[in-house]
Amino acid sequence: MLDVRRREFVRLLGGAAAAWPLAARAQQTRLPTIGFLGANNATFERASTDAFVRRLHDLGWIENRTVAIDYRWAEGRDERFTEISAEFVRLGVDVILTYTNPAALAAKQATAVIPIVFAGAGDPIGTGLVASLARPGGNITGLSIQQTDLASKRLEILREVLPGLRTVAILFDVGSPNTVLEMGEARAAARTLDLAVVTSEVQRAEDIAPAFDALKGRADALYVVADPLVTSNRIRINTLALGARLPTMHGQNDNVEAGGLMSYGANFPDLYRRAADYVDKILRGTKPADIPVEQPTKFDLAINLTTAKTLGLKIPEAFLLRADEVIE
Repeated sequence: MLDVRRREFVRLLGGAAAAWPLAARAQQTRLPTIGFLGANNATFERASTDAFVRRLHDLGWIENRTVAIDYRWAEGRDERFTEISAEFVRLGVDVILTYTNPAALAAKQATAVIPIVFAGAGDPIGTGLVASLARPGGNITGLSIQQTDLASKRLEILREVLPGLRTVAILFDVGSPNTVLEMGEARAAARTLDLAVVTSEVQRAEDIAPAFDALKGRADALYVVADPLVTSNRIRINTLALGARLPTMHGQNDNVEAGGLMSYGANFPDLYRRAADYVDKILRGTKPADIPVEQPTKFDLAINLTTAKTLGLKIPEAFLLRADEVIE
């Protein structure tokens, strides 16, 4: 009986000894992990995500072989930014990648330790994301989309297509610091262009339809300030704008593909491609505070001719030749 017990003890001891190196090896070979905080959903962000992953591959980071990417999607809901950021902190990811100011701010509030890269943020200094563009400070850096800086350019383009433009409505999420800043820039730019302004505040999806009811007969066009709430409800907004006979100007071409009239803004796949360089540097040991915030270098002008036709607008040929994307 004693021999049987001894043999069993030796067997168990041998099994444990064999298992220990395997467990230790698994622990040692844990892949560096990127927490990908998507502001909308996987379908909407596919082009940007693909650009990011391709660039990582070029830099030697192959998904599921040399790096892991944990994708989470906020579906345009601000409360999800906080929840996902807290989850990434709990999981101990090596770097958090996101875009838009609300998402980046939520990540910054969740951790002062884990590096954060924003692939696109409007006015990162004005909204408190970074101390300066040259020296971001803290654990966060990334790329600006010059959202507020482009307000004047968007209004100029809108007036070029609508020579009779007199009053522009500005639809914005009043709960987002960056969109409030852009609304102010757009309103100031409108004054210099001798345009009257009507502002329309929303904070939830349920506010959108009433906002359009309040705009009836009060404006000639609609300037839509981009943010996750607006982007996730882009089809509804464009449908209501068409119903109200309001030509729209957006900050992202995805909104034009969803029925908006025009957009002018930074090219998001290009921003995500460049964000991969930031992530690469951080995974190789560079501190976010030492990586300057950069500006976009590629901008897109898009127009939807189907929407223009529905609104009875004739777009000048010269304008179409300048556009980067023409949807027919």
